[in-house]
Amino acid sequence: MNLADALRYLDDHTSYDVTGRIDSPTTDRIARLCEAMGDPQYAAPVIHVTGTNGKGSTVHMISRLLMASGLTVGTYTSPHLERLNERIQRNGEPISDDDLAEHIAAVAQLEVITGTRPSFFEAVTAAAFRWFADIAVDVVVVEVGLLGRWDATNVVNGTVSVVTNIGLDHTEFAGPSLADIAREKAGILRGDGAAIIGETDPELVDIFRSEPHATLLAREIDFDVSDNVLAVGGRLVDLRTPTTVYSEVYIPLHGAHQADNAIVALTAVETFFAAPLADEVVREGFASVEIPARFEVVGVQPLVVLDGAHNPPGADTCAGVFFDDFQPDARRILVIGTLRDPDEMVAAFRVDDFDLVVTCTAPTPRGVPAAVLGDAARRAGCGEVIVLDDPAAAVAEALRRAGDDDAVLVAGSIYVAGAVRPVLQRLCRG
Repeated sequence: MNLADALRYLDDHTSYDVTGRIDSPTTDRIARLCEAMGDPQYAAPVIHVTGTNGKGSTVHMISRLLMASGLTVGTYTSPHLERLNERIQRNGEPISDDDLAEHIAAVAQLEVITGTRPSFFEAVTAAAFRWFADIAVDVVVVEVGLLGRWDATNVVNGTVSVVTNIGLDHTEFAGPSLADIAREKAGILRGDGAAIIGETDPELVDIFRSEPHATLLAREIDFDVSDNVLAVGGRLVDLRTPTTVYSEVYIPLHGAHQADNAIVALTAVETFFAAPLADEVVREGFASVEIPARFEVVGVQPLVVLDGAHNPPGADTCAGVFFDDFQPDARRILVIGTLRDPDEMVAAFRVDDFDLVVTCTAPTPRGVPAAVLGDAARRAGCGEVIVLDDPAAAVAEALRRAGDDDAVLVAGSIYVAGAVRPVLQRLCRG
């Protein structure tokens, strides 16, 4: 099986990314596959991360801090931006095409032997665990795909379990309240492990306290950000962990919220080592963090920003960084494609504050049609709206209309971000 064969195999399996549905949530299938492989998910200690927003950034920060500490680190994230390989990394380098094909082929063989038909995500997750065991990493950092309790990644036994925050997302599977979502995410906690809770609502934190755990540390009580100021290309922050205060640490990511992700990541790594980190390790680890499509500046004249914000809380944060940190004072242009309720999303992105909105259809069967999104933008008060189905055509039109002093934000879906990132890099270089 080569990579093309492996991708065809995966495409033949049920995918939430395509259907937006999960039938009979269970970890039984992934558990059977892992058992048939010798339970590779137990081959190395795991830091397991969930949360409504920020979990991807937090996972990358944790991985970089562990790497700066001298460990060989496996990282599993989802979804990918441009290539499936991005989901499975060793020390920041994606799995090779040949290795990915080999491990997907092993899962395909086990499907026949065990009679267990995995979903797309379960097959990729099992392949990732198998590869991490095969290359003998020191530690694996795993991002939950959806919620927590019934997620395929929840066959791991997290030494440290991390919850970044709780927001209203995926309410079709858990809800309708924040407490319901918190209970689902609390399912990744382990009785013999540590829990690092970035959520600050006391009622929600109590839900995590009620789950079995050996140690629980909560933001604003046991750790926090004590200073957080804008810096060139990111933030300059003071981070207070249960053991140490790290002063004036540079985070090369835009948005005040990245400091919250940073303190959660740092506390998780300190807890993993059961010791504070050397100051130079903290600075080196954070300085090396690069996260594509997380408020990524891909052009300067005009300013062009790419972000994968895909739900209302994330959209609100993204818009806040765009308007408050960057303070664009010329024309402001938004290119948006989304999978979510169009009225909620355009409101969260503050479309009435943009001079021009270009809507597109996210390249997935679940994408909201560009015309529907355009109507929502007009209802929200945006005066000029252009509707173009193709994301690449949408960003090209936005750049054609933008002057050197204007600012362009491209956001609304990781699918849009992945589709247009190479287009933007080419156009902005030109």
